[in-house]
Amino acid sequence: METNRKLILYIAMSLDGYIAKPNDDLSFLSLVEKEGEDYGYAEFISSVDTVIMGRKTYDWVTQQVDFPHADKDAYIVTKTSRPAIGKTVFYNGDLKELVKQLKAKEGRNIFCDGGAEIVNELLKDDLIDEFMISVIPVLVGNGTKLFKDGRPEQTLKLIHVKTFETGLSQLHFARTR
Repeated sequence: METNRKLILYIAMSLDGYIAKPNDDLSFLSLVEKEGEDYGYAEFISSVDTVIMGRKTYDWVTQQVDFPHADKDAYIVTKTSRPAIGKTVFYNGDLKELVKQLKAKEGRNIFCDGGAEIVNELLKDDLIDEFMISVIPVLVGNGTKLFKDGRPEQTLKLIHVKTFETGLSQLHFARTR
């Protein structure tokens, strides 16, 4: 039974394709911080009830703040078994199988919140339905690339482009079938 749930990658990157500088440095994101501007995040996050995230991203986030997705069904993809924390499950099974199970359930959309290893595993199996990529107007030159080499080609359809006075551009693409 297929539902209409979509797996959506919602992420920010530099113009040259990096989601972090060396040593997981995300300081370039502050270039577009503006009081009262969330770049559509609140609207987006209200459209999802499930989050998939890599363990390294989870660890980084929870070192900065309380886990912001604790109210949602969250699956932290890891190689190491850990007990669940509330609705947050540490998942060490097959990622493709997890996504298939989640898409078969009733519910709102599924948010892929990174990192690059998870994104690229999902791309290998053509599992990401939509891409909402915020491009930060900076060339960082080095770090963690969002899209790695060695994945299959995928054709996308542009749904929407939105620009902001901070220079951030938000690109919304859907996978073509």
